[in-house]
Amino acid sequence: MTADGTLATEADASKAVEEAARAARGTVADLAGVPGERLDEALRAIADQLARRSGPVLEANAADMAAARADGIAGALLDRLRLDEARLEAIAGQLRALAGVPAEPSLRTVRELPGGLRLTERRRPVGVIGANFEARPNVVVDIASQFVKSRNAGVLRTGSAAIRSAVALADEVIAPALAGAGLDPAMIQLVRVPGQSSARALVSQPGLIPLVILRGSGDSTRSLAAEAARHGVRTMAHADGGAVLYADARADLAMAERLIEASLDRLGVCNRLNLLLVDPGVWDELVPRVGALLDRLGIAASLPPHAHPLGHEWALDAGREATVTVAPADGPRAAAVLANEETSGLAAAIVTDDRAAAEEFLGAYAGTGAFWNSTTRLLDGFKLFSVPATGINNNAVPGPRGPVTFRDLYLRQFVVTPA
Repeated sequence: MTADGTLATEADASKAVEEAARAARGTVADLAGVPGERLDEALRAIADQLARRSGPVLEANAADMAAARADGIAGALLDRLRLDEARLEAIAGQLRALAGVPAEPSLRTVRELPGGLRLTERRRPVGVIGANFEARPNVVVDIASQFVKSRNAGVLRTGSAAIRSAVALADEVIAPALAGAGLDPAMIQLVRVPGQSSARALVSQPGLIPLVILRGSGDSTRSLAAEAARHGVRTMAHADGGAVLYADARADLAMAERLIEASLDRLGVCNRLNLLLVDPGVWDELVPRVGALLDRLGIAASLPPHAHPLGHEWALDAGREATVTVAPADGPRAAAVLANEETSGLAAAIVTDDRAAAEEFLGAYAGTGAFWNSTTRLLDGFKLFSVPATGINNNAVPGPRGPVTFRDLYLRQFVVTPA
């Protein structure tokens, strides 16, 4: 719907995205000269504004939650949409932590060249970056903060279920904080025309938005990545998730149970436990214990024979998010091969007291994050690097892989000068 309540068209969406992109682009030139201290001041101001304007934000979120319930959204998807005082405080804490992280050097010497020349590498912002993400209001602030820290302007588009919360965060929190810190609030734009037409428009503007970060459910994100490629827009896409845990023959079973529980603290996230692989040597002992644990947590176990692909991602299966697939794996290498071939390659862990088994598993697993006696929930920008992430890039191509942070949102420029 448009602002006047009429049904939005493709033209409405395209116009809204283009206007947002041009507004953001108008701030790019000035961002290059902003002192880093002012960028960090802006991040702290956003954190302060979250507390100061929590009332309107939570009121907007309550309206989103009510509409989502009316539309039949429940469980993990509803939890992803929810904001409360504790979550706002956590977001503010992450912003303050990010403000304290030193900026990356803008220039480094690579080598001396023949003829008295020197090669240096300069980090340059992309300019305007787009971001399309699921209906998770916290991501509005996460991604905006990454753009501010990296001196990029941004155009954000979220799922329709979170549009009221996103508007409140943009208008009540982010824009006033940026202005108060002496930055042009137009640098962070929010697309306010809901619906997939806006998402398609976001990946169709190569001259204005050359890079778009995509995250969300597999099918829609893959479709947007294909649409972007058709228009010549580059993407960092996070379409699929679902983490693996392999319990080896020499696993500490109590530790395995602790990691299983820790990996299921939230069901609507990509790095939660999705597929539990169990060595035949501990199957008879561990699987009943896991069944009792999952029952206590209100989670179903999908046991062999499976009526679905082994790597089926339960977090994206509305109404069945509270499910974990359990299957046998005959040794560390076999478990790693299953994780490589049957899942998205996001993250996999092994539980074992046998170093050789762990090294065999870690050496064979080709995914983005590999873990030994630790939970895959650690595959997160803040948990790994103490900074928020825009998403997790698990593409099998050179470039930033894993949690994408402000350190990755730049272009390399090679500069040759006299030494």
